Amino acid sequence: MTAGLKRDLSASDSYREAVASATRTLQLEAEGLSALQETLAADLSESFATALRILRECRGRVIVTGMGKSGHVGVKIAATLASTGTPAYFVHPSEASHGDLGMITADDAILAFSWSGETVELENIVSYSRRFAVPLVAVTSNAQSTLAKAAEVVLALPRAKEACPHGLAPTTSTMMQLALGDAIAIALLESKGFTALDFGVLHPGGQLGARLKFVGNLMHKGDRLPITPIHTPMAEALVIMTEKAFGCLGVIDNDGRLVGIITDGDLRRHMGNGLLDRRASEIMTAEPKTVSPDTMTAEALAIMNLSDHPFTALFVVEDGCPVGILHIHDLLRAGVA
Repeated sequence: MTAGLKRDLSASDSYREAVASATRTLQLEAEGLSALQETLAADLSESFATALRILRECRGRVIVTGMGKSGHVGVKIAATLASTGTPAYFVHPSEASHGDLGMITADDAILAFSWSGETVELENIVSYSRRFAVPLVAVTSNAQSTLAKAAEVVLALPRAKEACPHGLAPTTSTMMQLALGDAIAIALLESKGFTALDFGVLHPGGQLGARLKFVGNLMHKGDRLPITPIHTPMAEALVIMTEKAFGCLGVIDNDGRLVGIITDGDLRRHMGNGLLDRRASEIMTAEPKTVSPDTMTAEALAIMNLSDHPFTALFVVEDGCPVGILHIHDLLRAGVA
């Protein structure tokens, strides 16, 4: 066997081992999530509902805390809560012992993550919560731990095998904590009736923020609108369509209502049939897809893409009358598409 072939076989074996390792990790973490789902539906259902009530009714903020990997999970959950309508803030346990306890008020509620429930660094936050009657929700795998015994309600996670072959690095355990934290955030979101519009107010930046903007913010209007009366000769209609450069032309009736649209496809279908001598009403496609100015840009993009024949422009109407037009290029520039 040549040296080159040996290297190829060695590399192939290495790839297989890497994929097998990754697959085992995903399988073990999936098993942990399945166990959590079963536990939540059965033994944890009442405790989960109580925890939601405490967090929903607190007049201040949800103070999320945790140490080590649980702390990293807590940072993410605090951010998710804050962006979905539940004011939240992460307080590091060690910093809390050096003055950051002052960030916690009697109007707050504490959501503490600790897999063992015996995290020494949490001691001062727990004591503070008991001294000033700040509600405490504990997320731990040990329902008999110090943290659990101090809390108003305990969300006891099921024991699961870590993906780490040594059983040391938090992997499956942190995945379960993260999933439960997300479940809390989404349940609170739904119970408060938090909408996509509310989310847009708190998340105006990036592609996600762009998708939560309104069509009215991006549409072209006024003299930019490519529209023509229903009886316009196509010789004139084509001039308007070309000047406006949207690749389409809206057709309106005598009351100014949008009754049809002429696209490049319509022109191709009628080419050679005395096109220039005909009226706009004879060439148009009736009842075109439209949106309103308060439609979200993400929804407008979906309408463009989900059609049997995707199109590049949408007329924006109010009371049936065109007030704007939105082109796919507008969505691309805004970072929506």
